[in-house]
Amino acid sequence: MLKILLVTFLAGMGAGLGTGFAGMSAAAVISPLLIAFLGVKPYMAVGIALSSDVLASAVSAYTYGKNKNLDIRNGLIMMVTVLLFTVVGSYVASLVPSQTMGGFSVFMTFLLGVKFIVRPVMTTKESMAAVSKEKRAKQSILCGMLIGFICGFIGAGGGLMMLLILTSVLGYELKTAVGTSVFIMTFTAFTGAVSHFAIGGMPNIAVWILCIVFTLLWARIAAVFANKATPKTLNRATGVILVVLGIVVMAFSILN
Repeated sequence: MLKILLVTFLAGMGAGLGTGFAGMSAAAVISPLLIAFLGVKPYMAVGIALSSDVLASAVSAYTYGKNKNLDIRNGLIMMVTVLLFTVVGSYVASLVPSQTMGGFSVFMTFLLGVKFIVRPVMTTKESMAAVSKEKRAKQSILCGMLIGFICGFIGAGGGLMMLLILTSVLGYELKTAVGTSVFIMTFTAFTGAVSHFAIGGMPNIAVWILCIVFTLLWARIAAVFANKATPKTLNRATGVILVVLGIVVMAFSILN
C-alpha cells in the first residue's frame, strides 16, 4: 500500500502541476508511472489518467475563470470541433500502417517547456481584444479541427497542443490560453475516461481514487499560483515544469 501511495502521489503531483500551470494532460505523466511501477495495463492507465484530468482541469478552469483568464465562448467552439475531429483523426489513423507515436507527446512537452523559457509569451489582453469576435470564432473552428485531427491521428494529448495553438497561432496571453485549455480538457477528458472504462472495465479503486485526489490537489495549488504570478514568472515556472516533466517521462520510457 505504501508503494501505491508513493507512486500515485508523485504521479498526481507531476500531473497536477502540469495541468494547473500549462493545461497539460495527466496522461503524459500518470500513465508511464502507473505502468512502470504498479504494473497497471496501458489502456487502464490511460483511463485512470483521463479521469484524474476531469476534476483537476475543472478546478483549474474555475480558478482561471474566477480571475477572468478564461475565454468560454471560443473555448466551447473549439471543444466541439476538437471532439468531432478527434474521431476523424482516429478513423484515418486506422487506415494507415501503425507507427509508435507515444513519444511525440512527451517530446513536445520538453520542447514547449524550452520555448516558454527562451521565448516567453508576453501577449496582453488588450492585444487579444483587438481581434473581432467573428474572426476569433473562425480561428477557433479551424484550430479545433487541426488539434482534434492531430490528437486522434497520433494519439497525442490535446492539452499541450491547445496551449501551443492558442499562444502561437491565436495570439492568446498565457493565462487565458491555459484557462481556456483546461476548460476544454475537462470535457474531452471526461469523454475519454468514460469510453475507456466502458470498454476496459473499472480500475483498481485505491490507485484510481488516489490519482484523482493528488492530481486535483496539486492542480489547484498550481492554478492559484499561476493566476497570481507575473507573466514573466509564469512563463519561467511553466517552462521549467514542462522541461522537467518531459525529461522524467522520457527517462521512464527509455528504461521500459
